[in-house]
Amino acid sequence: MEKKDITKILPATVKALTECSLCEVLSESHHDGEPMPSGRVLSDVVELVRSIVFPGFFGDAYKDDSTLEYRTGLNVARVYDLLCEQIHAGLCFANVEGKKERRKMAKTMAVEFVESLPELRRSLLMDVVAMYDGDPAAKSYGEIISCYPAIKAIGNYRMAHKLIEIGVPLIPRIISELAHSETGIDIHPGATIGNYFAIDHGTGVVIGETCIIGNHVKLYQGVTLGAKSFPVDENGNPIKGIPRHPILEDNVIVYGNSTILGRVTIGKDAVIGANIWLMEDVAPGTKVVQKKNI
Repeated sequence: MEKKDITKILPATVKALTECSLCEVLSESHHDGEPMPSGRVLSDVVELVRSIVFPGFFGDAYKDDSTLEYRTGLNVARVYDLLCEQIHAGLCFANVEGKKERRKMAKTMAVEFVESLPELRRSLLMDVVAMYDGDPAAKSYGEIISCYPAIKAIGNYRMAHKLIEIGVPLIPRIISELAHSETGIDIHPGATIGNYFAIDHGTGVVIGETCIIGNHVKLYQGVTLGAKSFPVDENGNPIKGIPRHPILEDNVIVYGNSTILGRVTIGKDAVIGANIWLMEDVAPGTKVVQKKNI
C-alpha cells in the first residue's frame, strides 16, 4: 500500500470540506457568526423542567418541602437563562433580522414558556393518572413517574408543543427527538394532544405532525398515526403544511402495532384492535378487529 503523507493530505481534505457546496446546505439561512442550538444544553433544559414538574423524581434525588420553593426558584431561573440562549440560536434559522431583535424575541418567548410551567405540570399529572388507571401492573403514581418511558416522551412533547405555540423555530423538534432517542417513542411537537393521555409500553409509537388527539385516549406499543404518500406540486416538490395525519376523538383506544394513515377520523369511544391497518374513517363507538379464519 502506498504510503501517504498526512501533512499533504490534511490541508487538501480540510479545503475540500470547507469549500464544498454542502456547507451552504448545512448552514441554510443561519446567520453567520451566530450560535447554533445545542442538543446537550437542551437536554439540560429538559432535565431541569422534569425536576421542576416532578421534584425528587428527577434532578436531586430527594424531596425537602422546607427548601422546595427555593430550589424550584433556582431551577426556573436556570431554565429561563438557558432557553433564552437556545431560542436565540433557533431564531438565527428564522427570517428575523438583527441580533438585538432576536435576543428581545428570545427573552419574551422564554418568559412565556416559564409562565406555562404550572399548566405543564397539571397536564402531566393527568397523564400520570391516566397511565396508572389504565395499567393494573402499576403500584403507585411514583412508579409511573420513575419507570414509564411514556411520561418522559409525553413530557418532552408538551414542552416542545408549547414552544411551537409560542413560535420558536427548530428547538421544539430537537426536544422531541431527544425523547425519541431516549424512549423509542416518536411524537412530533406539532401534534395536538388532549388531557389524560396514556401510552402503554410505548416502544415504536409514532404520532405525526398534524395529528389531533382528544381527551382520555390510550395507545399501545407500535402504534403508528401516520400519513399516506403526500401530494406534490407541479414541479414535483412535496406540498407541506397540509393536514395529513389522523384525528382521534375522545376515549379512543388503539391496541398494539396498529397503523392508521391519512386524514381520517376515529370517532369517540372507538376501539381499534391490534395489528389493524386503517385508511378510512371509523364511526363513534365502533370496534375494529381482525376477522377470524374459520
